[in-house]
Amino acid sequence: MLIRIAGLVPESFVDGDGIRFAIFMQGCLRNCEGCQNPETHALDGGRLVDTSEIISEIKKNPLLDGITLTGGEPLLQIDSADELARAAKNLGLSVWCYTGFTFEKLPPETASLLENVDVLIDGEFIESQRDLELQFRGSRNQRIIDLKKTREQNKIVLWSEFGG
Repeated sequence: MLIRIAGLVPESFVDGDGIRFAIFMQGCLRNCEGCQNPETHALDGGRLVDTSEIISEIKKNPLLDGITLTGGEPLLQIDSADELARAAKNLGLSVWCYTGFTFEKLPPETASLLENVDVLIDGEFIESQRDLELQFRGSRNQRIIDLKKTREQNKIVLWSEFGG
């Protein structure tokens, strides 16, 4: 399956917990002021690659803890994101996903993807709430949601690096 990407970071330490393979997906309609990745906004930018190529690269690194779907807006390419997340889970890796949507306003077509996402960072970047001290996010309105615990408890549960 083809996916339009802005780039890949085979070993990222800033796009989630542990060593992550970060997939910067191309395309975003939000154009948030102060976005750290404005080059990912154009829907026709970046380059097309086959998801099988990305999965092959992921398989080559036994040190990975997981993958991170970021961008751009991963939910604009939901089928490709879903395929990558399923492949990562089948490899025993965790999946983190960034989105400008809030959890409460996720489109219904994201259900399959979210079944394979462990942690969701939600909410668009708001420059007036920018905080360089935050872990894994850029502005105070964004949340790091533990989706497994959220599903289990049927309420939003925030992720904690200490498992709490």
